[in-house]
Amino acid sequence: MSFAEPLAMDTYEENPHTGSFILIDRYSNQTVAAGLVWFGLRRAENVHWQAVDVDKAARAEQKGQKPRVLWFTGLSGSGKSTIANLVEKKLHGEGRHTYLLDGDNVRHGLNRDLGFTDVDRVENIRRIGEVSKLMADAGLIVLTAFISPYAAERRMVREMLEEGEFIEVYVDTPMEVCETRDVKGLYAKARAGKIENFTGIDAPYQAPRHPEIYVNTDEMSAEDAADAIVAYLTKD
Repeated sequence: MSFAEPLAMDTYEENPHTGSFILIDRYSNQTVAAGLVWFGLRRAENVHWQAVDVDKAARAEQKGQKPRVLWFTGLSGSGKSTIANLVEKKLHGEGRHTYLLDGDNVRHGLNRDLGFTDVDRVENIRRIGEVSKLMADAGLIVLTAFISPYAAERRMVREMLEEGEFIEVYVDTPMEVCETRDVKGLYAKARAGKIENFTGIDAPYQAPRHPEIYVNTDEMSAEDAADAIVAYLTKD
C-alpha cells in the first residue's frame, strides 16, 4: 500500500491514537480494513531522483514528435484494443515512434500477480500509469487499452503526466453491442455468476464526462474512429 503524500504517524506502542488506522471504501463508505503501525520502512528517505543529461525534451526532439499518452477506456468489447491497434499502425506508417500497452497482454507479465478486485484494479492502473509516464519520458506516443473503470484512477494517471500529455479516448459502445462482440464469452460467464467483479455486470463503470476524444463504435467503424484520433493528434 502507498499514498500520494507522506503521512505523519507514530508506532502503536508509542501512541495508540496516531499508531492505528482504518481504510474506508470511497464508494460504499464501508470500513474495509484496520491496522496498527509497528515501524516505518523508511524507504522514501533513502531514494533520491537521479539527474540525467538526456531529458524528455531531447528524446522527443530526436524523434520529431510530442510525447503523448492516448488512454483508451470503455467497456469490455467496446473496441478499445481494435481501434488502438489501428491508430498505432497509422502512426507507425507516418514514421512516429509508438508503443501499445494492452490490458490482456500486460496481465501476462507486469501485472500477472493482480486479480480483479477493486484494490487490484486500482493497482493495475497505477502500474500502467507509471510505465506510460516512463515511455512518455522516452519521447514515445503511448497507447493504452484498458477498461480503467474508475474516474479517480484515470485522473490519477493524468496527474502523473505533464499538461496536455494525457489524452482520454472514450470508446462508448452500448452494453448490448459489447455483448454481441464477446468472442471470449466473458459477459455470459459473468451473467451466470462464473466471473465476479465484471465491469458492467456486477462492477461499476464510471464513464468519462469530458474526454479529449469521444468515439461511438455503434455509429462509426473502427477505421473511421482511428482516422479521427490520428487527425486529433496531428492538428497541432
